Amino acid sequence: MKRHIVCIASEHKGNEFLDEAQNAGWHVTLVTRKKLLDEPWVWTALNDVRTVEDNALPSEYVRAIANIAGARAIDRVVGLDEFDVMTAARAREHMQMAGMSSSHALRFRDKLAMRNIAAAAGIPCPEFTGVFNKIAIEKFLREVEPPIIVKPRYEVSAFGIRKCEAANDVWDVLTELDGRNNWRDHPSQFVVERFIKGKVFHVDSIVENGKVLACGVSQYGTPPFSVTHYGGVFTSSIVPYKADERKKLEKLNQQLLTAFKYDRGVSHAEFLQSEADGKFYLLEVACRVGGAYIANVLEHACNFNLWREWAKLETATQENPYKLPKLRKDFAGVALCLANTDTPDTSQYTDEEIVYRVAKPKHVGLIFYSKKQKRVADLLASYSERIAADFLAVMPAKERYDD
Repeated sequence: MKRHIVCIASEHKGNEFLDEAQNAGWHVTLVTRKKLLDEPWVWTALNDVRTVEDNALPSEYVRAIANIAGARAIDRVVGLDEFDVMTAARAREHMQMAGMSSSHALRFRDKLAMRNIAAAAGIPCPEFTGVFNKIAIEKFLREVEPPIIVKPRYEVSAFGIRKCEAANDVWDVLTELDGRNNWRDHPSQFVVERFIKGKVFHVDSIVENGKVLACGVSQYGTPPFSVTHYGGVFTSSIVPYKADERKKLEKLNQQLLTAFKYDRGVSHAEFLQSEADGKFYLLEVACRVGGAYIANVLEHACNFNLWREWAKLETATQENPYKLPKLRKDFAGVALCLANTDTPDTSQYTDEEIVYRVAKPKHVGLIFYSKKQKRVADLLASYSERIAADFLAVMPAKERYDD
């Protein structure tokens, strides 16, 4: 009988993962929300699909997976989205399966846990404090120069982050949150830390036996915080291979994943290079594929797709161990934004370096590829202006991912 992998996807993503798992000869089951059934899943890769209600709690996903196991034994459970990582861990624990536990997975979700683990390992972090004790918070605000940010511990991207210019502003935010009288917005669900102005980089890795086998090192154009809160065209592109920043980030990334005891899978880590002192500071790390079509950028530039490599890692066996593809060192970048129309027509964009066009309602996205870093940089600069003039829509910043 084929080995069986169950993939949880509370958002439409991971088609390449599903396809690669099927290519490996596994029986592939997708567990997703009912409203996502009309999305363009790679149906030829799926042997079975089970649904939960759109507002299903993690426990309902676990129940669905336990029911699946009643008819066919399960060998792997994987969560494809950020919020699915914890759900998959709980399912594995419930069924006493091997793999990352929920307490281990939590360190990749909880921003306060991230800070504590990284700081203990000597990885630079912005000065921070948990929101538990008034005296400790007052001490932090006396000692740390503003701006200060109040950040949700469990959100993704830059959702829900408040930037405060003075200590009194921090207290105003915490008081307002406390006044909502619900656990999700309770002040203890936030972390308070120093805002550091600078460039933001991300390192996206393939990891086996705790070692980074390959990684892409990229730099955002406008930092994600600014895009989320003020709008604009999001960009990311490959950092030159001989750049000093790349060498430092690769070393810091391995140190980070070792501290987090990450054994196998893919990861997405973000670091900020301070404008003031030039040092790198950890922003966050996740044990899943980064968003914004980063996997596609790396596929063109480096010859590995994180979704596919993750599936290969999950389906590897003693008889068929994981093998890293042959890597290359070219350049690519993505420009992406919300569009002012449901189905934007980008046919007027004809440069030969355009190798991928995002097909998603109300979005415009292009990936550029070249052997020359300067050509990619020039195209991103030019198309950021063109896309903004032709299509850019700016929406009020969401406080939560699921708003």
